[in-house]
Amino acid sequence: MEYDHVREVDPAVADALAGEVERQESTLAMIASENHASEAVLEAQGSALTNKYAEGYPGERYYAGCEYADEVEELAIERAKELWGAEHVNVQPHSGTQANMGVYLAVLDPGDRILSLDLTHGGHLSHGHPANFAGQLFEVEQYEVDPETGYIDYDDLAATAREFDPDIVVSGYSAYPREVEWERVQSAAEAVDAYHLADMAHITGLVAAGVHSDPVSHADFVTGSTHKTIRSGRGGIIMCGEEHADAVDAAVFPGAQGGPLMHNVAGKAVGFEEALTDEFEAYAQQVVDNARALAERFQEHGFSVVSGGTDTHLVLVDLRESHPETTGKDAEEALEDVGIVLNANTVPGETRSAFNPSGIRAGTPALTTRGFDERATEEVADIIYRVVDNYDDTDVKAEAAEEVAALCADFPLYEE
Repeated sequence: MEYDHVREVDPAVADALAGEVERQESTLAMIASENHASEAVLEAQGSALTNKYAEGYPGERYYAGCEYADEVEELAIERAKELWGAEHVNVQPHSGTQANMGVYLAVLDPGDRILSLDLTHGGHLSHGHPANFAGQLFEVEQYEVDPETGYIDYDDLAATAREFDPDIVVSGYSAYPREVEWERVQSAAEAVDAYHLADMAHITGLVAAGVHSDPVSHADFVTGSTHKTIRSGRGGIIMCGEEHADAVDAAVFPGAQGGPLMHNVAGKAVGFEEALTDEFEAYAQQVVDNARALAERFQEHGFSVVSGGTDTHLVLVDLRESHPETTGKDAEEALEDVGIVLNANTVPGETRSAFNPSGIRAGTPALTTRGFDERATEEVADIIYRVVDNYDDTDVKAEAAEEVAALCADFPLYEE
């Protein structure tokens, strides 16, 4: 990826773009919300569709010249329906957060009530954090995971719903490593005459491949990101029944967005086509297998893994027991020094701040895209432990950096 045309116009940006490719090639991406899109998806997202305004929906645009935009969007919609079995799909949200906004605007009024998982227990900003629009426009109550088990206490969720009487209950999480029991959340929502929004942002690909339970057959609304485990064009998606289709579409456009990013919709269409293959099903299963191998190896080293393991693509480590003086930020920075990129993360019962929390979150989607299997993932777990255990030891970190470089060479990212 030489970026020749960019270099002619703007060498500084060309250098930055080339540097980013090199950074991704030479480091191990373990942020659970990140992945590596294929060259086909990258090509689609860099296409001439970036030039086209296409406000509205296929067949009902506000501008002329949308025949190919219509074709691409219709392909993305039909492929999404095939992947997840939804009746209605909107592929225009610019992100998972804006997909959630679309649902809220479709069925809630300002001041209505949202029940969602607390951010420090694995929830997401767009589920009602006070710093986010959701927390500013709506009244929010939050449930938690059981601090002893690390699992969601569905009985407590139902009891909180009865007491709070929400208008919508949100499930789906950003740092919860266990399979979600969507039907139990749906039952709790129905008991108080509330909607159920299942946000599968992190696990879109796992659900599509059948390696995680399916929320579409249970929840009133399902949202997701399209660039994480599904590995397609960056953005968001909303799925619902036909009875909510018009309200959702109107909430996305003109309610929350203007013209859709049609080049990103093209990337979604290409990524969804890739996800309809047997190869993708094998990939998604390997993502989960690698995460389980990572969790087990961490535990062998004495790390405290929240909930005792994982059913998904991520592992959440609470450092307070094994390394009480080491913060998640200490670990994150030391690991970045050696070429492993993950993030500090809050843990259930957090005693530090969200800016310098007690845990780290590690994901396997991007490693698996590079071709890592369980054995290679265990090697990474070994390196992570040694660096965290000696985060200020330059000799240990120098040796770890060499091992990371060797793994990157063994599992190259892009052909060119």
